[in-house]
Amino acid sequence: MLQKIPYRYRVLALLCSLTTLTYLDRICISIVGVRIKTEFALSNEQFGWVLASFSLAYAVFEIPSGVWGDHIGPKALFIRIVLWWSLFTALTGWATGLLSLMAIRFLFGVGESGTYPNCMIVISRWFPLQEIGRSLTWVGIGSQIGSAIAPLIIIPLAVSYGWRMPFYVNAAIGVVWVLICYKWFRNFPSEVKNITPNELKLIETNRRFNISHTLIPSKIILKNKNLWALMLMYFCCQWANYFFVAWMPVYLMEGKHFTENEMKGIVFTLFIVGIIGFLIGGFVGDLLVKTKGLRFGRRFVGMLGLGVCGLLIFLSAVLPQNNIVAFCLIAANGFFSFGVMVSYAVCTDIGRNNAGTVTGAMNFFGQMGAFFLAVIFGKIVDVTHNFNYPLFVVAAVMLTGSVLWLAIDPLKQLSMPEDKVLPAVNNPL
Repeated sequence: MLQKIPYRYRVLALLCSLTTLTYLDRICISIVGVRIKTEFALSNEQFGWVLASFSLAYAVFEIPSGVWGDHIGPKALFIRIVLWWSLFTALTGWATGLLSLMAIRFLFGVGESGTYPNCMIVISRWFPLQEIGRSLTWVGIGSQIGSAIAPLIIIPLAVSYGWRMPFYVNAAIGVVWVLICYKWFRNFPSEVKNITPNELKLIETNRRFNISHTLIPSKIILKNKNLWALMLMYFCCQWANYFFVAWMPVYLMEGKHFTENEMKGIVFTLFIVGIIGFLIGGFVGDLLVKTKGLRFGRRFVGMLGLGVCGLLIFLSAVLPQNNIVAFCLIAANGFFSFGVMVSYAVCTDIGRNNAGTVTGAMNFFGQMGAFFLAVIFGKIVDVTHNFNYPLFVVAAVMLTGSVLWLAIDPLKQLSMPEDKVLPAVNNPL
């Protein structure tokens, strides 16, 4: 039965499982955050620095990982990424206090950097243009699946065996994924023996990647004004994402006084709604691109998703009823998910063979946004003794990101200076 499924869709399932594991590991520390804070007597500001350590490392190593993937292929990067992050996920369970937590989470971020740039490389090589939107949707859905199932797995383990046990379990799952990737995945469709000739022709004649094109040095890419607008937008975008993934469980329990079990239900529902948002966003995005053109389709989805997300986060900060606050946050993540993956579609639109480098640059700025959110959120809470005030900042940043979409043009591809090109290298690990 598996052989009847087009090979590229099986590759997409591998990518979806990768982003599922990424967020299952990433959100683990947030789900048990109150337990960690209690054991190590951490303030909100100190816990914010633990969260920020991951984002800082992720940001710093994102561009090199994307460039590296463009040159040697994503398979080798995926294996390096998941083995490294699995090691430091396990070591998180050995932490003894603030400094060890910060060091381990920083190294964990080093390992996880490059996941999304290399996913974009796979999309540009393995999927025809007309399937990019729906393919990106499933890459994004993986992050919501991981975040949704995380409390269902992590909280029972933490209750039964302590907060350290979930980190050991997640690390073991990562090692299993690496074995599957090493045995089965290939960098290019042409390297797969049992792909059908029809599918291979469909992919290679319609994809963004072009074997005759060359790679551009990252310093030239970073001079592109269109890319700068994309990077600044994504800097804003990730404030909301990192609130949902990193701070929200603590916010719900300490700021709104939900029980751990109630928090589990809200987090699960929030990310299930995120899956729906991704599905609708992918469908609407592809439809608008087909009927209204690439520029309008990309901009509309991005602006609407970020703008409404910002408004709903603002409402969650001003409304007093806890049930309405939970509803607003759940809906906010739905709209965030609706609009976020169009950013990655633009990376393939303007980057093509440089999709990994472009995505790495965009994600560098996104993770720097996450870094600032992680630090500022905890600091504001400690100074004001109010968990609602930092949400005003998040809402304002998200609305700014929505407006920045007006400066992003997916039709403006990166220029290819003839005298400064670098050859693409295929290294089938």
